[in-house]
Amino acid sequence: MSEVRVAEVLALVEAAADADGVGPLSEHALLALRGGRGGSAITDGGVTVAYAHLDPADGDEPAAGELVVHPEHRRRGHGRALLRAMREDADGPLRVWAHGDLPAAAALAGSEGMARVRALFQMRRPASGPLPEAKLAEGVTLRTFEPGRDEQAWLDVNARAFADHPEQGAWTIEDVRDREAEDWFDPSGFFLAERDGPQPESGRLAGFHWTKVHPGGLGEVYVVGVDPDAQGLGLGRALTLAGLRHLRDVGVDQVMLYVDESNVAAVRLYESLGFTRYAVDVMYAAPANPPAVS
Repeated sequence: MSEVRVAEVLALVEAAADADGVGPLSEHALLALRGGRGGSAITDGGVTVAYAHLDPADGDEPAAGELVVHPEHRRRGHGRALLRAMREDADGPLRVWAHGDLPAAAALAGSEGMARVRALFQMRRPASGPLPEAKLAEGVTLRTFEPGRDEQAWLDVNARAFADHPEQGAWTIEDVRDREAEDWFDPSGFFLAERDGPQPESGRLAGFHWTKVHPGGLGEVYVVGVDPDAQGLGLGRALTLAGLRHLRDVGVDQVMLYVDESNVAAVRLYESLGFTRYAVDVMYAAPANPPAVS
């Protein structure tokens, strides 16, 4: 995809976000686009009016996609055309994210025989709200991430912590490098918990909280993970609080996070820390065979 086409798609994404109040593509899809690994676009009169990103099937994980149509070019069949093209390219089961759970997306998915199979909550809280003290378990210390040193150790724990998560647990070193190259990356907001004591536990990474600051004063609990071997030490709560205090100290106004609807324990933890539901992203799934084009 040419630089001009990438710029057109990014402008399309911005226009859709302004119209809908929610970004239409995930960070993963945007990183791929800006890195020249673009998806499929529909043009009208030489102008890009719709775009789709598709990740092919990977092992047991089916193909996954996202799409967006410019607000001024909707109700012309572009979304349906992209969705059907993705289903054909997937050559098997397909999952599609609809950010914001918008009625138009639900209607399109339903008309194409797709079922709602997953929901991702976006939750928010004021950064200035009161926070309880962060208490680390005995033998656990906290430090910040060191680029060039900690990538592989973090990837190993991330894979274990999210072994059942279809996106997060599959991250590679390239995924980390892509984010380290972003303007928002700040290792001072990337917290690592290590276990002290005799070998082999000494210095072993037990959990992490990676924070992010968006333009405009919005902080994010980007990802919190705890090694299964360190469960029961209260690290999830302690790490979350450490990151929240950091985000408050750097001056953000609000803090957001994403959490799966099915992760009841995490939802309860975040609610106990003052987060409330703000928006919902929905995943729709389709069987292997798309409907006949009409």
